[in-house]
Amino acid sequence: MKKTLLLMIGLAFLSFKNQAQTVTDYDGNVYDTVMIGTQQWLKENLKTTHYNNGVLIPNVTGNSAWSALLTGARCYYNNDSIANDSVYGPLYNWYAVNDAGNLCPAGWKVPANADWQTAETYLGGSGVAGGAMKEAGTLHWTSPNTGATNSTGFTGLPGGMRNPTSNTFQFIGENGLWWTSTPSGSNAWSTYMWYLFAGIDHNPGTKKYGFSVRCIKDLAYGMRDNNPPGTFKLYPNPATDRVIIECAEYQNVNVLVYDLFGEQLMQTVLNAGKNEIDISSLAKGVYIIKWNSERGTIQQKLIKE
Repeated sequence: MKKTLLLMIGLAFLSFKNQAQTVTDYDGNVYDTVMIGTQQWLKENLKTTHYNNGVLIPNVTGNSAWSALLTGARCYYNNDSIANDSVYGPLYNWYAVNDAGNLCPAGWKVPANADWQTAETYLGGSGVAGGAMKEAGTLHWTSPNTGATNSTGFTGLPGGMRNPTSNTFQFIGENGLWWTSTPSGSNAWSTYMWYLFAGIDHNPGTKKYGFSVRCIKDLAYGMRDNNPPGTFKLYPNPATDRVIIECAEYQNVNVLVYDLFGEQLMQTVLNAGKNEIDISSLAKGVYIIKWNSERGTIQQKLIKE
């Protein structure tokens, strides 16, 4: 009976991990989500007019005003929210993306360039991943919409862009362009899909562009380090194949390594002094290391590169 109950709990947990959920932003917009490998993405472009702390994101229509901005803003293609908001959502500048992580709903984030690349790798590489992520057909995409199958359910759309250099709106129906959270000097990285290409490309560009935004689940949200200074030292972090934990005060400390879904992946025992732990079997990503001491349970994030 006990084994059966544990099996049922385990199956329910796995179902929860892989189940698509809905997300609601500050404005009350409800988004479906989709899993690509271990990543959970919004199935639609972000449509919010407020940051998640309730602050309004200004809707800037004038070209000269938009080009002069060094703060967060949004607009709509051709300044026509009636025609474009419900399908494509607003176009945001990168200053809105970079506003203290407040653009996406709480617990979600604008993906880093590396997050997009993780999805591409899972889908077979940048040369084909766009086809798996673009909405199929030509309802919104210009023909021939090369390679588009939408096999992931991501439903990428060609929302076009606002160009602050030429003061024009461009490429709706032809290009889908999404901001990443990754800066590139005075510019920032974006992700790009095209109606004549089955792949995905990445380009750095001025932070004043107006691009779409897709949000990804922030698996590290709420995972705060709890390691009092001088208790334990964990390094290097990020790490590759080996990590050192210095444990000066205690003997025989039991250490557990979890993924961000709460699944235990490793267990080892630390002794006083330096302890080298082999983490080469772990995939690249973020993990939580926990150990018990006289001060209670200690928790710290570990990044595997």
